[in-house]
Amino acid sequence: MIGFDKKVLETQTVPLGANGIRILQLNVCYKCNMACKHCHLEAGPGKNEFMSKDIIDISLEVLRNCPIEALDITGGAPELNPHYAYLVEEARRSGRRVITRTNLTIFFEEGMKNLPEMFADNEVEVVASLPHYTEGGVDRVRGAGAFRKSIEALKRLNTLGYGLEEKRQLHLVYNPLGAFLPSSQRELEAQYKKELASYGIVFNRLFTFANMPLGRFRDFLIRTGNLQKYMDSLRTAFNPCTLNGLMCRYLVSVGWDGTLYDCDFNQMLGLTVDIKCPDHIRDFDYSVLSNRKIITDDHCYVCTAGQGST
Repeated sequence: MIGFDKKVLETQTVPLGANGIRILQLNVCYKCNMACKHCHLEAGPGKNEFMSKDIIDISLEVLRNCPIEALDITGGAPELNPHYAYLVEEARRSGRRVITRTNLTIFFEEGMKNLPEMFADNEVEVVASLPHYTEGGVDRVRGAGAFRKSIEALKRLNTLGYGLEEKRQLHLVYNPLGAFLPSSQRELEAQYKKELASYGIVFNRLFTFANMPLGRFRDFLIRTGNLQKYMDSLRTAFNPCTLNGLMCRYLVSVGWDGTLYDCDFNQMLGLTVDIKCPDHIRDFDYSVLSNRKIITDDHCYVCTAGQGST
């Protein structure tokens, strides 16, 4: 396989680089109430990595002092971090747009029943993972009962104006159920909207992401003898038109311990930001990080395959 950096240089004259920082992404924990088969971080109930309040406070200070538009909170199930609500409320108080990732089923865990109201009160933009629009598809990835819980959670969000009001955006995320690339985002979004409408559910947009060959999904590919075939399909589907919109070009990802990465995927591999840049949130330098070289490896083919993952 041609290395990703070399592939980029076949398309443009310079290596992939950042184009400012519009989003600060915090991975606040690896703990999750589920253990999804495609999870690149291998998040699950047994994980104990949590972002401390000290790191959260430093991150909030970066938001206040830098021209960063949005905070993107992810995990694991980020809601399981004990300082999650504090982070959301303080970021909103600083005037920043707040995006949260959620698996929806977290709403049914102990102490989490008021999450939808907290989202609504703070006008949090919700990006909810729903691997498929069918019960069989979701339960196959997440376990029996996950689909029904997800449907109930989406209905609760709708009753609070999500998917209906401009300041309460609700987006869904699709991941393929196997070792193949997603089909057209536009066509899948139409199908999701049609199928979920039968439950009375509405949402704003669907984002389609190919599965990253890391963590549990990589183990699955190796176990089934499909790793090389999958990687070859990603390389073949490389689309140079996706390069300008790659997340890493306008985002800095902060690991649970404050370490800086170009993306959440690099975090799993321990690939920190370029050696010329500070690599911890306590030393954050907006100017230097805004113009950094992006650290890549062959897993980056996922984000440039087909319509891309932006």
